[in-house]
Amino acid sequence: MSGWNWLQAEGAMARFQALCEGDAVLARHLPGAGARFAFVQGTQGFTLVLTDGALRLEAGADAPTTFTAEAATWDKALALLPERHHHNLFAMRMRAPGFAATGDELAWAQHAHLLRRVMDLARWAAAGHAGPAPESLRPRLGSPTPCPTARGRYVTVRAGGRDVVLYGEQHGEGRPIMAMHTAGSDSRQFHRLAAEPALAGWAITAFDLPGHGRSPAITAPGGWALNTDLYCELILGFRQAWGFAEKPVLLGASMSGEICLEIALRAPDHFAHIVACEACEHIPGRRTPWPLHPKVNGMMFTPEWVDGLMAPQSPAECAAEVWWHYSQGGFGTFPGDILFYSGGWDARGRLSGIDTTRCPLTLLTGEYDYSCTAEASAATAAQIKGARFERMDGIGHFPFAENPALFARFLAPVLAEG
Repeated sequence: MSGWNWLQAEGAMARFQALCEGDAVLARHLPGAGARFAFVQGTQGFTLVLTDGALRLEAGADAPTTFTAEAATWDKALALLPERHHHNLFAMRMRAPGFAATGDELAWAQHAHLLRRVMDLARWAAAGHAGPAPESLRPRLGSPTPCPTARGRYVTVRAGGRDVVLYGEQHGEGRPIMAMHTAGSDSRQFHRLAAEPALAGWAITAFDLPGHGRSPAITAPGGWALNTDLYCELILGFRQAWGFAEKPVLLGASMSGEICLEIALRAPDHFAHIVACEACEHIPGRRTPWPLHPKVNGMMFTPEWVDGLMAPQSPAECAAEVWWHYSQGGFGTFPGDILFYSGGWDARGRLSGIDTTRCPLTLLTGEYDYSCTAEASAATAAQIKGARFERMDGIGHFPFAENPALFARFLAPVLAEG
């Protein structure tokens, strides 16, 4: 395909322009837009001009923000099913060799949702499709997944030197799984997973951290700051307050996958098995100022920041739910969690202290996760005697929420091992 060279064909730029102008998704979000972005390949490029309610493509690279890569890199990004770490501009900046994003970061943060949609339309057009593109290029489930009836209640735990009220809910009957949501989200992430037939005979109990979902906040807006000690107290406090009849399996991903490793160090005897997804010993470089910036709509930026962490194969309906949950987080909740996730969490030099004879430990990481890569998780598992690692192909950073059916096929054999 030679990257963006398809735009050099006669009439191609006009057809791409028409596709963008007729797109219902862009039409909803263009009002109020105002920025210029250049896409560069070698000595050639084009400029995307966003104005209030309109979009225009111009030949030549003339913009305050520029995305630059060679043709081979753009080929991977413009495929209908992009390669891992080439499926999103944020992913490319962090992981794609030779890709560069320079210039106005604020404009990118303000228009990230529009840039993502334009890239989807470029993939659609580059593949030779004409006419309107679907609202999402991800595959659709085709029918809703039933959510099993949840039994929820509030419990009080002691954490951070005070009483804290947490909301928890249980789905199903059987052996217990204690599940923990990702940064900035809540226990709704497990509704679809709980309905998966592969997990019949297991009861999933998930809880909301303070200020997440239905748990009351314990700080003023913007004051939430999660740290390792507080996190552990909340987890162990909820386990005790809920009153599990037997030791539960502990399941988490992303920041809750990281804390799984800390629990394996501090309190392995409290759990029957620990399953840490999207976790490694340390994750730098994932803090961002934009959710709290007065010129950025955090309800739009935060879900866009995490959307690219999901695999393009994940069902559109599931990915949309993850996006929506992140759009609903309270002010400061997501960045307060990221204080722990990226920088605050650090197990370097401590992993040898995990004793898997006291509690089995499994690490599962998605192929498309560019924040905590499968390679990073594998390297972490290699430092822990008896730990098991598996890469989950076709999944990204939110396995139990973005593709529950596929994740269940990885999780079920782990649970069966006991």
